[in-house]
Amino acid sequence: MVNGYLHKGAWSWTMFAPCSVVCYNGNMKKLAEQNYAFIDSQNLNLSVRSLGWKLDYSRFRKYLSDKYAVVKAFIFIGYVEGNSTLYRGLQEAGYILIFKPTLTSKDGLTKGNVDAELVMHTMLEINNFDHAVIISGDGDFYCLVDELIKQNKLRKLIIPNQKRYSSLLKKFDPTFLAFVSDLKSKLALTPKRKEPRADHPAKGASRRDSISDNSTTKRRSQDK
Repeated sequence: MVNGYLHKGAWSWTMFAPCSVVCYNGNMKKLAEQNYAFIDSQNLNLSVRSLGWKLDYSRFRKYLSDKYAVVKAFIFIGYVEGNSTLYRGLQEAGYILIFKPTLTSKDGLTKGNVDAELVMHTMLEINNFDHAVIISGDGDFYCLVDELIKQNKLRKLIIPNQKRYSSLLKKFDPTFLAFVSDLKSKLALTPKRKEPRADHPAKGASRRDSISDNSTTKRRSQDK
């Protein structure tokens, strides 16, 4: 168990950071706009890795706050027993963790699809934020993004890899889109900084895996 507490709901577990509302890395900051970020951890992690670099999650959290006035950043991730170090690192960086129970297939791969949880939590929170920032390149979120735009509730759709994301998302006005792949100089993990890592990889995952590789090791197509 990490600092804060873990709540098990009907669909998922939620890990709350002690100061997650307007705080990251212990620094308080009041923002005029109250925006929430909803992050598809697997899509973000694997897409950035495919570019040949790793994301600094602490810097990314600060970027979301500074650029998009994000006061709460929900990161959706498959839950694997024994990965408290990984979860603690994300929590300390200022994220609120929403867990999806994982299943292990006969071939030893651990799977945890978080799409339904991300959509559900976004809509449950819709009256609590001014605008949403959705972070994924997965076409499964097309309907969610479309509805947020109709309700004037979308601040930005941040796509991890500009060269590889769902063609469905390309239908939206480009002014709604931003790309993590354009921000390597600002958000890449440097040798002096360490990324949150799992205590041990899930069966079927390599030791280099971190953030979400270890919770969902079988990659889904991003071009849906």
